[in-house]
Amino acid sequence: MISDNLRGAFLMMGSMAFFTFNDACIKAIGSDMPLSQLLVLRGALTSIMIALLAWKLGVLRFDIARRDWGLLFLRTAGEVGAAYYFIEALRKMEIANVTAVLQALPLTVALGAALLFKEPLGWRRLLAIFIGFIGILLILRPGPSGFTPESISVLIAVAFVTLRDLSTRKISKRVPSLMGAFTAAIGVTAFAALMSLNIEWTPVSGHEAGLIVASSFLIGGAYLCSVMTMRVGEIAFIAPFRYTSLVWALIVGLLIFGEWPDGLTLIGAGIVVATGLFTLYRETRAKARQAKLRRI
Repeated sequence: MISDNLRGAFLMMGSMAFFTFNDACIKAIGSDMPLSQLLVLRGALTSIMIALLAWKLGVLRFDIARRDWGLLFLRTAGEVGAAYYFIEALRKMEIANVTAVLQALPLTVALGAALLFKEPLGWRRLLAIFIGFIGILLILRPGPSGFTPESISVLIAVAFVTLRDLSTRKISKRVPSLMGAFTAAIGVTAFAALMSLNIEWTPVSGHEAGLIVASSFLIGGAYLCSVMTMRVGEIAFIAPFRYTSLVWALIVGLLIFGEWPDGLTLIGAGIVVATGLFTLYRETRAKARQAKLRRI
């Protein structure tokens, strides 16, 4: 019989795999389809799937406090921006490079929490954040004229995901996790629908339709694994397994798209992962000390 920690680790790895294969489906569609059209089609299917999943689990609830609705709106705004700019970057960059930059989230969330919520941030974590940003520069490597449009897009996506995660921290535990996913899916779909009003849609081939449907199912699987992950094991043990998304991205990039990052990119990715793991470790220790002080 496996322990709760191992079960949580497997669920986290499954979630990261689902997210990465979803990204591969989106990248495989290419740039021929307008982004707003892609987001509407995927978002509509994803919204239906998440709603059915939430209903099946008995967590499709709307009796939520006004404060939490405000935070859900803020979280949804982060999800909308992240979806738009992430896919913009994903269409033009190698999937492993985009995924590697996203591994900086523990760093940006820690920095954002310190700046916005006055959460304590020691010099060790500050140093790790600084070194982690150097790793990002090694991945993106801006030229003499600055960052490329796709590099800027992925950095903006990181900023929006940070907004999403920081607002999620403040949502009451009474709000089911899948309600956050559901409102985000609805928000992305509504935003994309408004964007597409003045854009001519292109015909959808059978191949593209299959990829969109597969993407929706993969997102549903990712959210289900994410919810189940939060219900078992210790977060300090499980959280580092989120970095398996980079392993999946390397495999998918090589086998499906024939991509493999160069040496500097791999070094940058290694720096980002190492500093992220260190930040998670220090944050876990800080929370443990605070909990111990409260018990005294």
